[in-house]
Amino acid sequence: MSHIDWIKDLVLAEQKMEDSGLIDLSGTDQDRFLEEQTLDYLRDIKTAFIEASSAFNQMKGTSLGTAKIYGISNTKADFMLFRNGFKLIFSMRRGGEIEIYHSLIGSHFLSNPIGDNETLSEKDVLKAQWGAFADLNWNYKNMPVRIDFLVRHYFSRFIRESAK
Repeated sequence: MSHIDWIKDLVLAEQKMEDSGLIDLSGTDQDRFLEEQTLDYLRDIKTAFIEASSAFNQMKGTSLGTAKIYGISNTKADFMLFRNGFKLIFSMRRGGEIEIYHSLIGSHFLSNPIGDNETLSEKDVLKAQWGAFADLNWNYKNMPVRIDFLVRHYFSRFIRESAK
């Protein structure tokens, strides 16, 4: 969703009101907005991983052991990193939630990036929280997430784990 698509929604709502003669005071559909924002965030994460993998592959210089990124069919924005049989998958569970998981059995890839000693789950989950003025803030275990640090953490772990 571009930064001005919300204006298009306002225009369409006003046109609908003029055509029908009915005023809709409900505003925007918050669930639809949350899903669109989640898809946008997932695409932003993918773009950052594409940049990281491109730099890695260029510096590595060989076709063996390169990191590849694939979109996942029948999804709106899910993607996976692939290298040496190892898959790291980013998937929208629902609006406001993104799962991160791997597919190599027996791997202990996912860990707690904030460094405490909690028991780890099979999947990491990024969750959106509403901020002021319908701003979405992305969090991992109630801590804010920045895409550049998220990519650095998971890409570094992915490269180390997939080298085995």
